[in-house]
This record gives sequence, C-alpha cells and structure tokens, in this order.
Amino acid sequence: MKPISFILLLIVIVFTTNSCSKNNSPLPGTTGTPATSGEYAVFAWNDLGMHCLNPSYDKLVILPPYNNVLVQVVKRGNPPTIVTTGITVSYKILNNTTSYNKRAYGGFWDNALKLFGSSPAHNIGLKGYGLSGDMAVSENHFIAEAIPVVPVDDSGIWSPFQVAEITVKSTNGTVLVQTQATVPTSDEINCAKCHGSATVNAFDDILSKHDIKHSTNLSATTSKPVLCATCHGSPALGTSGSGSSGKYFSEAIHGLHATLGASCYDCHPGTTTKCSRSLAHMGTNIDGNCITCHGDMMNVATSIKNGRIPWATEPKCVTCHPGVTGVDTNTALYRNSLGHGNLYCSACHGSPHAMYPSREITDNYQPTQYQGTKIKSIGSCGICHSNSRGEGAGGEFSGTHGGTNPEKQIACHVCHTSISSNTTDWPHAYTWKNSN
Repeated sequence: MKPISFILLLIVIVFTTNSCSKNNSPLPGTTGTPATSGEYAVFAWNDLGMHCLNPSYDKLVILPPYNNVLVQVVKRGNPPTIVTTGITVSYKILNNTTSYNKRAYGGFWDNALKLFGSSPAHNIGLKGYGLSGDMAVSENHFIAEAIPVVPVDDSGIWSPFQVAEITVKSTNGTVLVQTQATVPTSDEINCAKCHGSATVNAFDDILSKHDIKHSTNLSATTSKPVLCATCHGSPALGTSGSGSSGKYFSEAIHGLHATLGASCYDCHPGTTTKCSRSLAHMGTNIDGNCITCHGDMMNVATSIKNGRIPWATEPKCVTCHPGVTGVDTNTALYRNSLGHGNLYCSACHGSPHAMYPSREITDNYQPTQYQGTKIKSIGSCGICHSNSRGEGAGGEFSGTHGGTNPEKQIACHVCHTSISSNTTDWPHAYTWKNSN
C-alpha cells in the first residue's frame, strides 16, 4: 500500500482572517472580521469524512447506519482551555428526524438482532444515540457515536451530506455558542454495476456466487440477511482479527475486485457522492485521488495480507508533509490525533477526506463562521497573506498581531485573548508551506 496520506493536513496555523480588523463580529457566520466575541468557541467534525451504509438489510449487509460526531469546546483566554465540565453539548440532524420509515433502511432495525446482536428502538443506533440528543464526555471532547442517520431528509430528498447543528449550553440552559458540521452518509454502493440483472437482485447474485466459489449456503432463506463481518473481520465494525475465514473483509473485497474492472467509487461511494472532497488533496482526479494515497486495490489487499490491519494502519500525513513540526502522528491516525493545545487535528483542518477547503459548502461552515468567505484551515495566515506566512515574523508580528491589545485582531483570537510573538509556541512551530 502506498503510504501517501489520504489525510494530508491542509496546514493549519491559528493566525489571520480576511479582514484583520479590531472591529470584531460575533458568531455565527461572520464574513468580514474574525469571530473573536463571546466566551467560548466550538469545533465539531465527523470522524471519517464519509460513512457508508447499506441501501437495504434483508440480504447481504456490509455496514449499518452509523456515524460519529466529535466536538471540542474552548474557553477563550490566555491561555485558552478545553472545557468538558459545567456545560452540556447537544446535536440534532437538521431536517432529518427519522430513519426507520425511509426507503428500505427500516430493515436495519427489523434485522438488527440477527445481524448485530442488538435490538435498538427505531431511529436509535447501535450505541444508543438517535438523530438528536446530548453528547457524552470522552476525555477532552464530546462525542455521539453510531448516529443512525440516512441520506434522505424529512422532505424525501436524497443527500449524502446531512448536517448536524451543535449547541453548547451552560448548566442553567443558556446557549453559549453553536456551530454546524457535515454528517456524511451514503448508500451509493454500486454492486449492480457488475452483479445481478433486471430480474436478479445484486446482493442475491453475490451470495449465489459466493456459495459456488466457497461451498457456503448463504443464499438460503434461513441464512439471510448475511453480515459479511460474521466471517470476515472488519475493524470498521469493531471486530478483532481477520475472522473465521482468516481473511479481513477489506482484503477479500479489494483482492477479488482488483482485476475485475471495479473502481474505488463503486463502493466508497460513489459516482454521485464522490466522498473524497478536500480540494487540496483530490486534485483534478474524478476518482477523488484515492489511489495516490491508498494505492490501487491490489496494493490495499496485498498490504493487509502482509500484515497491515485495515482501519488501524493507514497512510500518514507526514509522507507528503515531511519536516513539518507536529505532522508525524507516529502510530495514531489523523482522525485520532491531537495537535496545537490538545485540539484534535480535525478541529482545525476538517474531517478526513474533507479537509478545508472542501468542495462541499456544508463542510466549510466553521472556517466561514470563524474566518469569513476565504476558506482555509482554522487560523491560516493565508486568509490575509498570499504567501501564508505574513510578511515577517517576530517583531513585526508582535507589533501588529501580538500581545493583549493588537493593532489587528486575527483568527488566533478565536481562542486566544493574547498571542505570543514566539513562533515556537505557534501551531506546527511556524513551518507551514506557502501554498496552504
């Protein structure tokens, strides 16, 4: 597998905004000045950038409706602090209050016990969360896991880019700050490109072919629905090891289709969704540039066969951003890694596969909220300075942006009430690249 990062950092560094004026604007949605009013700032993101789900749950099942949202709340100060006590954080999927009664998604709940060994109530996911509710504290962040959101809203419109509204309140119920984050989910897994016919369901065709090749009996009515992870280990579903088949699902599916003309977007989805949408990382490739980061399908399968654990060992940011302080996350994945001030990398750079700026408007809500209409990683100097670094460091920065009474307020002030002119204190130690 090519160890080139699918999660390349867009180079963050908490600095300027597009107007750089002392006349600050409050949240949300400022377009002219940095959003430095208020006592709190909040950052929210999806952990993966795209979650997939089955379109139906009565035959072959790969993934349930399952989406994770993480939130960090910062109390502004010198220094700022990440807050998890004395507040509540809630979420709600906008215009999406039910999943069970839409299309064939209800089959998940009807068959959940057989498939996943659990029987959640309708519209409740495998971890007990629904389409709205309070988030739980987990170390230095809040989280809602396995939200069972589907890509059809309450108006009946299919959209893989659903949106969660995040609300932070004090213990007495006062709203402190709000934001929005994309909650992506798509059922555009296109097995019918090669399987099935006008009269034969694609999933039935797959089960039948599996029976012929591996002497199984998956096509039997009593066997359905069949969860692939029952035999093929899937860390994406929390299983450990390669399973009773001895082959991880990712190895089996990528290895089998590597020579059959399949493309990444047939499954990771899709020709409409195009889940890889970070403009700096997808380039002009219509396939989202997947192969540049992950290798082709045979690379993916072979690397797992040779010992790589799918979902646990993936490409690294440092491969394409060598020599930048804080980019090498060692064995931790980008989505699990902490950076400046113990903020998650995703808090400033955006979700994996959707790092700022994104092709999708909803992904860019927080950069717009905090920094205006020029979309960059939270705090990028590139908001004001075309070379991304400003015109100088040290004394010039201190005179213009540093201290408690700066000439020009900048995006550092979204969290900081005073900014040090010591560049070693800044994110990535002031080593980001001009192009970001």
